[in-house]
Amino acid sequence: MPTEIHQVDAFTDRPFRGNPAAVCPLDAPADTVWMQAVAMENNLSETAFCWPEGDALRLRWFTPVAEVDLCGHATLATAHVLWETGRLAVDADARFVSRSGPLGASRRGDLIELDFPARTITPVQTTGALENALGVEATLVATDGDYAFVVVADESTVREMTPDLRRVTALGVGCVIVTAAAAGGDVDFVSRFFGPGVGIDEDPVTGSAHCTLGPYWGEQLGLTELVGFQASARGGRVAVRLDGDRVHIGGHAVTVMTGELRV
Repeated sequence: MPTEIHQVDAFTDRPFRGNPAAVCPLDAPADTVWMQAVAMENNLSETAFCWPEGDALRLRWFTPVAEVDLCGHATLATAHVLWETGRLAVDADARFVSRSGPLGASRRGDLIELDFPARTITPVQTTGALENALGVEATLVATDGDYAFVVVADESTVREMTPDLRRVTALGVGCVIVTAAAAGGDVDFVSRFFGPGVGIDEDPVTGSAHCTLGPYWGEQLGLTELVGFQASARGGRVAVRLDGDRVHIGGHAVTVMTGELRV
């Protein structure tokens, strides 16, 4: 029996920008090997699968090569599909269970806002090897437990860097966030995200990275509401609202394709 599939551009209000994710709403749990094969076939940074579980929805995310514990843009895309297809009433919140615990999505004005766990960073000693592989000089190198976190002096460094991702992978670094304060305008900080260890050379817009970026820049800038811009080729804006040990991550979404999986 065919399986419904949608492709959604997340963290953008225009098609072909932001970060594309595939979403497969299911009626029951699916085989993990099959889900990984579908994600490999899609060859997007993430494919999300969801199905009813109790009074919520189980949500799982796969890159082309691995299942991941947390993904922001594919969660936003999933919530968008649930409302757009009528699986959820437009005034109902989406509640998910995941490998990262309970997550939520709700409408806040014209944004979809995700309810995610906040992450803090721990500075690490560095030999300079990671900075050399990234081609930057860092003012801070840290980790949030999952991602390397590198702060650089200015926005232009983030935008213009050309990392050697093979060297990054050889260092055992699966994913790295590089960030700086914005030079001005209507955003507070900029970032880029590289995930060669999970099959994503550069992720266009990474919602989960803002679980760390939001609290870090909130403390640095003395703000509880911020806007970040992820400066990939596709680019995307991410609204961040801090609330204790939770981070509310907001953005738009646009469906660009709907179809059926026939296998």
